[in-house]
Parts: sequence; structure tokens; C-alpha cells
Amino acid sequence: MKLKPILFAMGALSILAGCQSTSTPQAQPVLNVPFGIPLIADYRNEIAIARFSELLARTELPADQQAQLLYDRGVLYDSLGLTTLARIDFNRAVKMKPDLAEVYNFLGIHHTLLQQYEQAYEMFDAVIELNNKHDFAYLNRGIALYYGERADLAEKDFSTFLARAPKDPYRALWLYLAQSHLDDAAAAATLRENRAGLDNASWAVQIVDLYLGNLSESDFLSNLSAGIDSQQAYAERLCEAYFYLAKLYQARGEKGVAADFFKLALATNVYEFVEHKYARLELDLMRGMSEG
Repeated sequence: MKLKPILFAMGALSILAGCQSTSTPQAQPVLNVPFGIPLIADYRNEIAIARFSELLARTELPADQQAQLLYDRGVLYDSLGLTTLARIDFNRAVKMKPDLAEVYNFLGIHHTLLQQYEQAYEMFDAVIELNNKHDFAYLNRGIALYYGERADLAEKDFSTFLARAPKDPYRALWLYLAQSHLDDAAAAATLRENRAGLDNASWAVQIVDLYLGNLSESDFLSNLSAGIDSQQAYAERLCEAYFYLAKLYQARGEKGVAADFFKLALATNVYEFVEHKYARLELDLMRGMSEG
């Protein structure tokens, strides 16, 4: 897949047409990165939403079935980036069926994105109370705690999350992000220790190697298309790569570059991914800090 340089400049974006020559100096790209085609909505999801809506119009359905349909439709809305519609369905579903753990999980994510952290903690607590084997409730509560500036508690949730699948690079990365807010040197040492047990077949070990300094950024970016067989898979990988690159630059204090990478993660339109969801929150938080 062809890689295209992306130009991020503080001024206007210059577009060169044809092969015209000009004496005007050309702006240099700040970020020279691989770029994929943003995902478009899957028409099958839209058809499924229409079908669920038709079924929900049948008032004779039992409440638990309506709740499940609302949850299913909410998940589809969420996958299309229609967060308000998703949240409406999730809230309706949980009123009809209060023991539907997955609904609380999604509501917790939405509260986190709205920076309503106390409500988010309550939602994830409810998930774990209903199903303590729900791994991703620990991830999502850990993320809420991380953004709620409670890194010590986030570390505990991420440790639990990693312990349940110690070969997963993403789990090791989130633990590192929380620990780095407490002790950067200790966090790096833990990540290096966890690296030994990670699944080398997962492409995300390259993110860990990038963080540890075992892989250069140029090599990391050059390897992003390796093993990719579809535009969707490429967009998903770029979404993850951009997000974790943004976090790396953010930690270095290079906020402008970090913001550009967060914007690139959003530009993939991979709405279902954690990295896409929290890229938006990161930019909101950065904007709030600049306005404050």
C-alpha cells in the first residue's frame, strides 16, 4: 500500500497542481506518516439497525427482549460513531433489564468520554458485580481512573487485566501508561519485564518495542502495512499506531505533534476501537488545558 506524507502546518495548506514549477519554498511535512483510506459505514450495520427498529416497534415483545434489541442497536450506533443515539438505547435497555452487564460497560465508556468519571466508576463497578470475569470492565474502569487522575487505582485494574492475558501487548501498554504517571523509570522496567512474555505474533509488540527504544519510529512506521490484507485492517492498525505514538510524544512534552497524531487516529473512522474513542477525549483535555 502506498504511503503518503501528511502535512500539518500552523498556517494554510498549500496544494501544488500538475507539474508547475514555483520559486516559492515548499513547506516541509511535520509528520511524514503512512496514511490509509478512512473507513466508511458498513451498510450491513445500517440495515441491521433498520431491522432492530422494526422489531422494537412491535409492542408485544417482552421487556427483556426489547432490552436486548436496544442494546444490540446501541452497539451498532456506537460502531458508526452515533454516540448520542447509542447512549439513548443503552439507557433505555438498562431500565428494562438492570442485570445486563454489557450495557453498564458501554455506559461507563460513554461517561468516561464525557469526563463524568464518578458515574463511569459506578457503571464499571456494576459490570464487575454482575460478572467478575468480564475482563474489559477492568480495562475500561482502569482507563476511567487513568483519565480521572487516579493512576494508582488505574494501575491495579490494569494489573488485573494483564494478569488474565499476560501475552497481550495492549494490556502491557495500558499498565505502562498508568505506571508512568507514578514512576516513569519503574514503569519502563515493568514494561521491559512484561515484554518477555508477550506474544510475538501480535503486531502490537512493535508498539511495546517502540516504547522501550528497541525499535526506531521510522522502522515502526515502515512496518505498519506488513501482513495487512484489507483497507479495514490497515485503518485499524493505523488507528492504534497513531494513538500510541501520540501518547509517546505527549509524554515527551511535544504536545503539538501528539495532537496531530490524535487527529490522525480520529481520521481513520475506526469508531469501535478504544484508541479512536480516547483520541477524542485526549484532544478535548488538551483543548481544555489550553483554554484554562
